[in-house]
Amino acid sequence: MSSVPASAFLALALILFCIGLYGSLTKRNTVIVLISIELMLNAVNINLVTFSKYGVTPSITGQIFALFVICVAAAEAAVGLAILIALYRTRKTVNIDEMNSMKN
Repeated sequence: MSSVPASAFLALALILFCIGLYGSLTKRNTVIVLISIELMLNAVNINLVTFSKYGVTPSITGQIFALFVICVAAAEAAVGLAILIALYRTRKTVNIDEMNSMKN
């Protein structure tokens, strides 16, 4: 098997998820919040692949779920950036505090 233990992968995923959670809860810039959400989704992917490889019955299902999460993350990024561009055109800012509605 591998010489890297599962706890190392889980610790990496924990660190990535905590950084993403901190960024999404404390930052005001919408782009930084979207990047933080991507970090959290990547941490979930690491967990899925780790448990897929080191689980009780190793199989490929965790890797398939990780591919679905990657597809959802790509769609989320595209829709989030489209909404961000639309809000920037009307509000002239990317701060979350000033984006409470789509109206002027």
